[in-house]
Amino acid sequence: MGTLTARQRLGEGRHAPPLPRRALRALGGILVVAGVLTLAWTLVVWRWQDPFTAIYTHFQQQRLARSYARRASTFVRAEGDLRAQAARYRRSLRVGDAVGRLQIGRIGLNMIVVQGTDHTSLQKGPGHYVGSALPGQGRLVYVAGHRTTYLAPFADIDRIRVGDVIVFSLPYGTFRYRVSRHYVVPADDVGALRNTGREILRLQACHPRFFATERYLVDARLVSAAPRPAQPPRKNVRVRSSTGSTG
Repeated sequence: MGTLTARQRLGEGRHAPPLPRRALRALGGILVVAGVLTLAWTLVVWRWQDPFTAIYTHFQQQRLARSYARRASTFVRAEGDLRAQAARYRRSLRVGDAVGRLQIGRIGLNMIVVQGTDHTSLQKGPGHYVGSALPGQGRLVYVAGHRTTYLAPFADIDRIRVGDVIVFSLPYGTFRYRVSRHYVVPADDVGALRNTGREILRLQACHPRFFATERYLVDARLVSAAPRPAQPPRKNVRVRSSTGSTG
């Protein structure tokens, strides 16, 4: 057998590229496909919301709705000051409990508010900051919510307009607020949690979407409060024995 010439040796590799080169081409193709899928997923979440976390929150909202119905039916609405009723109801709440129903017609929101703004609570829906008041107490009422995940209750918070009505219903009353302003503050601005001495419903979401560098806030002033009627006292019912005299 003769030895191969230099031209013959060079021609051996023309038909099949070396393995490392083929692996790099395959890897490049995988990265391109992954990039396209990631872009498509980002557009879906941006235009609508994350469908997987939305399913979880949907079921959590159903559970909260049932829990709130039970809580509302058993809450004793006694005669007295509405502020006292609110304070008593607030003391009964624990983190994760259903607080009340929040409705914003402009963005089609109709959800149960959960007590707490920790990560787990906000997975269930918009959360009431435990350090703030409840409607009827004459102070700041602070509610936060997600914009892109977990049913994204405040996805369209920037579409809320000045003058829009927000309704917050609780076992002791129904409260109507009118939006007065919306603005953006840094994420570490603790002044947004400061009470101003009057009742304001403040909604909060991350800004811009997909980031948490700032906070988008919407303020609404209380315009009406309709207390739910007090529960009538239970009457003592005298049961007549079936064996007694019929006269």
